[in-house]
Amino acid sequence: MSTISVTRFQADPADADQVRARHAALVTAIRADQPGLTEARLGRLDDETWVGVWRWDCAASLQAARQAAPGTAAAAAAFAVAREVTAEDIEVLDEL
Repeated sequence: MSTISVTRFQADPADADQVRARHAALVTAIRADQPGLTEARLGRLDDETWVGVWRWDCAASLQAARQAAPGTAAAAAAFAVAREVTAEDIEVLDEL
């Protein structure tokens, strides 16, 4: 069953280009190392509040990536510009 991970964070508006570039680099690195990431989106609620929405083929793929990613350069760079990070995982039950 697929899982959607929603990550909300704050970033300085002056870092907007870096947030986007580092998010793209993180997605590329995750996909190269971990199977199961089927979609990745980045959006902004306001000048400082960002939301990443990533869809995984299953919860196990998400957990494997969460164990592997923290030690990577791409993750360190992405989270260096983020603060007040929260994440929620959603088990997809129905798609209509």
